Amino acid sequence: MAESLAARLRGLPVEVRQYLLITGNYWAFTLTDGALRMLVVLHFHQLGYSPLEVALLFLFYEAFGVVTNLVGGWLGARLGLNRTMNMGLGLQIVALAMLMVPAAALTVPWVMAAQALSGIAKDLNKMSAKSAVKVLVPKDSPSAGSALYRWVAILTGSKNALKGAGFFLGGLLLTLIGFQGAVGVMALMLAVVLGLSLWRLRADLGRQKRKPKFRDVFSKSRAINVLSAARLCLFASRDVWFVVALPVFLYDQHGWSHWTVGGLLAVWVIGYGGVQTQAPRLTGLVAGGARGVTVFWALALAGLPALLALLPLAEVGWLVAGLLAFGVLFAINSSWHSYLIVHYARADGVSMDVGFYYMANAMGRLLGTLLSGWIYQVFGLAACLWISAALVVASAALALALPREARGR
Repeated sequence: MAESLAARLRGLPVEVRQYLLITGNYWAFTLTDGALRMLVVLHFHQLGYSPLEVALLFLFYEAFGVVTNLVGGWLGARLGLNRTMNMGLGLQIVALAMLMVPAAALTVPWVMAAQALSGIAKDLNKMSAKSAVKVLVPKDSPSAGSALYRWVAILTGSKNALKGAGFFLGGLLLTLIGFQGAVGVMALMLAVVLGLSLWRLRADLGRQKRKPKFRDVFSKSRAINVLSAARLCLFASRDVWFVVALPVFLYDQHGWSHWTVGGLLAVWVIGYGGVQTQAPRLTGLVAGGARGVTVFWALALAGLPALLALLPLAEVGWLVAGLLAFGVLFAINSSWHSYLIVHYARADGVSMDVGFYYMANAMGRLLGTLLSGWIYQVFGLAACLWISAALVVASAALALALPREARGR
């Protein structure tokens, strides 16, 4: 059977084989990324840290993503996406190794430094994977736009589903073999993946013939600048209530255990990823070009947090149902945005355009994380939901400035 599978893989076009390798690389990284997040949350909660203090351990993880996406896109264009992807894997292994020290050495600054490295690694890996899709999709096919959307949706959706699975994996490994054992197993798995990637991934993937200057990372494309601003607002709208406010609210106000909270978030992320893989079918239900589709789905999303803010949050059933509905609509918006950036990006220098865009994505996550803790602590969950709705409306308003064009399908 193994020989038959290998023969089939050899029979595939080289672009498809490279796409499968990149996707597998991205999957392995994402699984450990989700598991590491849950390991840190549960382990430090057991050490007596409050939910808000645990959330703040991830501050550098988000903050370093802003710089990484900006610099990473430039590095990808100069060195090749294979190298930036492998750099991401290598840095994640170092971050995991930092957490294998004795428990007494796991101070907050040390863990924040490890999380900073992990954040850099994650954004290098993500930027490389999504940029590589633009390079690998055949451009001479009449259905190139449709193929590009499908490839991006599969990569993005499967990544988020696996991140949710990583939440479960982190909890399971922590129970079975403890914190250090779990971190060691994940580091070993990534070392194997890195070896395979160094051996098989194409060396010149996405590298520009002309060495770009660093100032070239700031996009000169109006469409990319507008889409980046809309993405910032979109992701801030999710994290302003999802990252800190919701878990703390369920823990404090409804008495949920950290296992129950983590399980709900894991199911949400897995479902969110599943919806993303189906986004090409769902967005196809709405007529119009890129501008019209973007605005429609953003406005559809904006109504949900506003509705939740008006409902009695003491009824946890309403909150969970609203969270699931939000996940469906947010997944469609996110997948559509992910397609548009790859569609708008230059074929020569795609990593810089994608890196600039995901820098805005990281800024949105950072802004949402900080607002989530502050707004919830001062004003409560309902206020976080109103801010979320306002940010989605802002994303829709920005999308009105996108160019009038067919959706590229």
